[in-house]
Amino acid sequence: MSTIDLSKEFIAVRIAVLTVSDTRSMGEDRSGDVLVARLEDAGHILADRKIIRDERKEIAAQLRAWCTDSQVDVVISTGGTGLTGRDVTVEAHRDVYEKEIDAFGTIFTIVSMQKIGTSAVQSRATGGVANGTYLFALPGSPGACKDAWDEILLKQLDYRHRPCNFVEILPRLDEHHRRK
Repeated sequence: MSTIDLSKEFIAVRIAVLTVSDTRSMGEDRSGDVLVARLEDAGHILADRKIIRDERKEIAAQLRAWCTDSQVDVVISTGGTGLTGRDVTVEAHRDVYEKEIDAFGTIFTIVSMQKIGTSAVQSRATGGVANGTYLFALPGSPGACKDAWDEILLKQLDYRHRPCNFVEILPRLDEHHRRK
């Protein structure tokens, strides 16, 4: 079973939040607000925050920009993970990934099933790694963002979480770029 090892020091990571929406402004971005509040409450650092339109190339370009920014360790996007024609966030993420974290979407579905039943099948939440940066795409609802943070990311982005977590391997994500 998972636990928090209180003998270890907490390590804050720098997280960028991207809201994908054709209509929301910063003042109306409840899902982005949820993520910012939760990451800051956990002790992490908000590295950047933006809202971008549902355009695959624009989303991928922003993800790539953050993946080359040494001040960003993790990117969490919200919105655009559904099934409609304008929902292209997952495709944009996959354009950027070097490796996909397949189990992230599976675990998110399990968590969602407990809250919304079989409606969870309509989400395409995903996670991956690119250029030493973690990337996660969450649905655009505040509830989905709460569930993903509270049940998955809060634990996996805590260095003290055992038996393992994303933070402890963060320095090794881009080791293949450093090999000679």
